[in-house]
Amino acid sequence: MELKLLLEQISNLLFYPALVLLVALLAWILVALGMFARGGWQRLRGRRPAQARYLAMIEAVAREGGEAPDLRLEAILMQAENAAQRSLDTVRFAVRAGPSLGLMGTLIPMAAALNGLARGDLPDLAGNMVVAFSSTVVGIAVGVVAYVIAMVREGWSHEDLDAIRLRAEQVLRDGSDR
Repeated sequence: MELKLLLEQISNLLFYPALVLLVALLAWILVALGMFARGGWQRLRGRRPAQARYLAMIEAVAREGGEAPDLRLEAILMQAENAAQRSLDTVRFAVRAGPSLGLMGTLIPMAAALNGLARGDLPDLAGNMVVAFSSTVVGIAVGVVAYVIAMVREGWSHEDLDAIRLRAEQVLRDGSDR
């Protein structure tokens, strides 16, 4: 019996942190959505800042020449790939964390709602059910928006990385022709 009470208390302690994290994640995904929209607008206008930055680094290697351009180009490619991966990982985190926090925000008040039902306290039951279902909706919404952002940005990253790799190959080929 004491173990059940301990688990219930731990669960109740996690309720408010889960809600705070869910609200923070919602705010973060709204910011990410704005950045995504800005990135989409820039791409429609033909601007790709990340791609341009790495292409400029490749051009610098091509101009400088020197020893081991292949290693320097490989380092630039790895840097571009790592930056793209880090950028996607932050959004992928929200894909999983949003629904998980929403589920926590659902299940914890459900226990209180069931206690209210057992006592016949319908206002308490209703209040806890509203919080439970609201948490679910917000968590799933965060996950869906993050998933769409991740899918589109992954495509963008592949396009940019392909262009960067192609230019690096051209620089290597042109350097070996000399």
